[in-house]
Amino acid sequence: MNIQPLRLTLFATLVLGACAPNQIPPAEGLHTSAVNHLNEAKKAILSDEQRAILYLNAAKESSSLLGSAESGVASRVIYNNASADLTVLLRSSRNGSLWNRPLTLSQGGSTYRVRFAEGTQDGVWNADHFTSFVSADGVDLKTIKRRNRIDGIGGALVGIRKTEPLEPFSPLVGVAAPVTVVLDFKGNDVTLSLIDPSEKTTSRVAGKDRTLDADFSAPLAYYPQHSEMLEGLLGAIRVQQHMSITGLYMLEPYDPDRIPLVFVHGLISTPRMWRNVINELETDPVLRSRYQCMVFGYPTGYPPLYSALLLREELGKFYNKYPRANDAVLIGHSMGGILSRAQVTTVRRDDWNAMGKDKTSRLFAKVKPGDLVERTTTFSANSNVGRAIFICTPHRGSKMAVGTLGGLAMRLIALPVDLTSTVSGVVGESIATVTGNAKRMPNSVTGLSPENPTFKVLDTRSIEVPHHSIIGDRGKGDTPESSDGVVQYWSSQMKAATSEKIVPGPHGACELPETIEELRRILKIHLK
Repeated sequence: MNIQPLRLTLFATLVLGACAPNQIPPAEGLHTSAVNHLNEAKKAILSDEQRAILYLNAAKESSSLLGSAESGVASRVIYNNASADLTVLLRSSRNGSLWNRPLTLSQGGSTYRVRFAEGTQDGVWNADHFTSFVSADGVDLKTIKRRNRIDGIGGALVGIRKTEPLEPFSPLVGVAAPVTVVLDFKGNDVTLSLIDPSEKTTSRVAGKDRTLDADFSAPLAYYPQHSEMLEGLLGAIRVQQHMSITGLYMLEPYDPDRIPLVFVHGLISTPRMWRNVINELETDPVLRSRYQCMVFGYPTGYPPLYSALLLREELGKFYNKYPRANDAVLIGHSMGGILSRAQVTTVRRDDWNAMGKDKTSRLFAKVKPGDLVERTTTFSANSNVGRAIFICTPHRGSKMAVGTLGGLAMRLIALPVDLTSTVSGVVGESIATVTGNAKRMPNSVTGLSPENPTFKVLDTRSIEVPHHSIIGDRGKGDTPESSDGVVQYWSSQMKAATSEKIVPGPHGACELPETIEELRRILKIHLK
């Protein structure tokens, strides 16, 4: 009996099984040469061409062992590492001079002819789409609660597209996406393919269709990981210094076949609050392939209707640039739900009579068509939004806004000078008459007061798309007397909602398993 294959299989199971998924195995047995090539290729003293040939040697030798009983998982690990590292090297070498053109590489008796697969509609990226790559294993995942990855064949990368100047709707660090690179050898002719694992789950490697390796959490973790609480607080109370963050940001490359899924955060928060929600939703391969995630960022000290105007304008820019895009689904948390509601509701001047005709007359006495106040107070439902989901949203305000903490926050918030001077100059005392505060211009806290007439006006207007409520009760099960700790049920409830789900959590209930499951359910209904 030949015990060598059993030895190797046992070795792979005991040693590699206990290691990280892509940790390089020791140089033993059948893999000695491939591992040595891979380790040698990492030496910076070699030329880029020499390193590339060593990576190709490692990938070729390990690909011939893929799936064999003798190799266990070792050949897959070597192949994946070599493929990923080669791609990063070629893209970054000498300003991309080795990228996306036919290459002939020769060293020490080895000659490889490398070609780059052209982008297609079946899940293969064009090689020039990304400006850089980083290994998925090199991304810090400390902010991700559960890693969403698939073990398979291919090098898992984060593809980054960062142009100069930045393209519209691009985060400052660029738009990141999951990429799986495969090297297919026909002798020493090599085809390098960049695959979108969200669309394509298998690829032909070494003569066989194989499940692709993929890491869907790494692109989310690639985006900056600053303190959510600190940045959210500063964005709320020091609006002027954080105005530059305002915008709609794509977290994935634009795809006309996918549905824009726009996440809108609430008070004292930032778009980063959605990282784990998106990560959990994308564990579902159907949702991952059919939706493209975007976030709206804004300093949350602004009055809600002004922030809603900014969101409306950003959505308008998006659909002007991408007129073929599908209608969006909005997911808003807390105050972000109010911003989202303003995108799917039509409000005219006469609708403000809900607070009293005299107040309405004073409010609009000096308002001219098209000026800031009119654009924030009168608007049409966005025809490019097809559904809205509200999470812990104070549709009728929150009593915390008029309590001690609310009063303190109200005094701390400093709105931009140009905004306050514009509003003051246009409507003067009429704003104070409407809001009941003659000493201070409205901000996000006054905007969340149950006394804010905006809520009364919105309550008279129907929401023009299917909409859903997810409401927290802190696990007490006392609805309709419940509260999520910030917003009471009477404020969160929407009687005309398509569905309502009570989840056993506090105001920050977005990451609860029950919330994620409800979001999955609604998003799958929307696909129908």
